[in-house]
Amino acid sequence: MSAIKLAIVGVGKIVHDQHLPAVAANPDFQLVASASRHNTVEGLPGFTSIEAMLAAVPEIDAVSLCMPPQYRYQAARAALLAGKHVFLEKPPGATLSEVADLEALAAARGLTLFTSWHSRYAPGVQPAKAYLAAHAPAAMQVIWKEDVRQWHPNQEWIWQAGGLGVFDPGINALSIVTEILPSPIFLNHAALEFPENRDAPIGAELQFQDGAGMPVQASFDWRQTGKQSWDIVVQTADGELKLSDGGARLWVHGVEQPLEKEAEYPSLYRRFAELVRAGRSDVDVAPLRHVADAFMLGQRKVVDAFHD
Repeated sequence: MSAIKLAIVGVGKIVHDQHLPAVAANPDFQLVASASRHNTVEGLPGFTSIEAMLAAVPEIDAVSLCMPPQYRYQAARAALLAGKHVFLEKPPGATLSEVADLEALAAARGLTLFTSWHSRYAPGVQPAKAYLAAHAPAAMQVIWKEDVRQWHPNQEWIWQAGGLGVFDPGINALSIVTEILPSPIFLNHAALEFPENRDAPIGAELQFQDGAGMPVQASFDWRQTGKQSWDIVVQTADGELKLSDGGARLWVHGVEQPLEKEAEYPSLYRRFAELVRAGRSDVDVAPLRHVADAFMLGQRKVVDAFHD
């Protein structure tokens, strides 16, 4: 079976750190082009817009869209109209309406649309999901705190409307929460902190519950210094489950569990290849829906200006 000819759009840090190595190691894909306003991929034809790339390289089968979410809808629409399968980096769009429209367009044209949530492929996530399916959760606490200066230096788009602010990492936590819990949860309170000079929040306190009243409390913060915190702690009648390091480590009853080696992005591209070969889509907006609910219900507090 011939390799899927892939192009990457939006060549930034995440592409160099994760996408390029994952694609290079996957024989299902052949990387043939890139499009980015400022960067290129060495050894490949590079273009400054997806439209120019699609016109010049018609043999492209699929595209990975890795630009900021505010610009992703138009690029995805252009690719689908050109008959290309589409991989969407997280979050899949700036709004739920955008993703719904793309899902309908992909279905109408018989193309694959994949909303990728890389944190769901962390090695501890599926074992945690299996444990909670057998041991009902009684309460959950999510602590997702990191230093924005370390992970997103000088990235102005992330502070603009639609850039999500602290929900850019926080949505990773929500992608794990919505994967491992056996029942859906619903937001009932949110407090959001906005720097006086920014349009997106730097901190968030969220309270959820499921239909039976099981509480989930989440704290997101972008001002953490020192050790970064990406933890999910679940209480059950049989003891405590803890995911840490973004799902890379798992403890049950205080005992760390053996896990497979981390392979989030290789797993994403294996999944994308499977979907393309099978002619199917995988569109899940549950994490983005919770972020939208937080902006709908959130009590806004203005805090001191933030400067890189």
